[in-house]
Amino acid sequence: MTNAAALPGRPRGAVISGPATERAVNVLAPNPSAMTLDGTNTWILSEPGSGLAVVVDPGPLDESHLTAVRDTAERLGKRVAVTLLTHGHPDHAAGAARFAELTGAPVRALDPALRLGDEGLAAGQAVEVGGLELRVVPTPGHTEDSLSFHLPADRAVLTGDTVLGRGTTVVAHPDGRLGDYLDSLRRLRSLTVDDGVRTVLPGHGPVLDDAQGAVEFYLAHRAHRLAQVETAVEDGYTTPAEVVAHVYADVDRSLWPAAELSARAQLEYLSEHGLI
Repeated sequence: MTNAAALPGRPRGAVISGPATERAVNVLAPNPSAMTLDGTNTWILSEPGSGLAVVVDPGPLDESHLTAVRDTAERLGKRVAVTLLTHGHPDHAAGAARFAELTGAPVRALDPALRLGDEGLAAGQAVEVGGLELRVVPTPGHTEDSLSFHLPADRAVLTGDTVLGRGTTVVAHPDGRLGDYLDSLRRLRSLTVDDGVRTVLPGHGPVLDDAQGAVEFYLAHRAHRLAQVETAVEDGYTTPAEVVAHVYADVDRSLWPAAELSARAQLEYLSEHGLI
């Protein structure tokens, strides 16, 4: 779920299926909308020369897409060994069970309800498949179960809906919390500063080549929105609907229901911190 109201950095170009880094190939799901941008990015990850692959976010329950992901991996000479989920929203995870049937690969997620197999995912865990290493980065805020995956060899991070290739994401209150989300953005910024991450492989939208710039934009955007909401409350706009109409007036009205989720999260955050 997204709020495509602003551009967090310079996208590489139009979203297309195909290679994005040395180890990452994107298969774009056919589910474009105002909320999913060009569609869901399903990522096939593998170490060069390996016959095994990891799939991140198989996407919606769309048979043509799921078979396209499997067939793409096979054309690359890869067998899908495991599927990982960044979070449980249907545009990322609804096809996971069917994809497991198509590939025989287990599904690993933070939320036990989404797992198919014995193993889950935990903060700081390393997932190693065929020489490929992914590090699990907890990034709650968009949802409670949101994860990102650090791909050190490509200096990249797969961010699901935490950072998008275009626009800004929704803090999906009450499951998502703004305080958690800000902490997650700071955690991603640390990856860009301390671990040399340069590339964002998002759940929606184009690849971003300036990971640090994108995260800094997101942090600045959230600070700006919070200040706007705080001022709106001082001016008498106190309900989430009133805040959206006042603060998000520049956003397409079709996105206002999603903006209201973020507004609820912002109001809760300001109240918890004694700012309103």
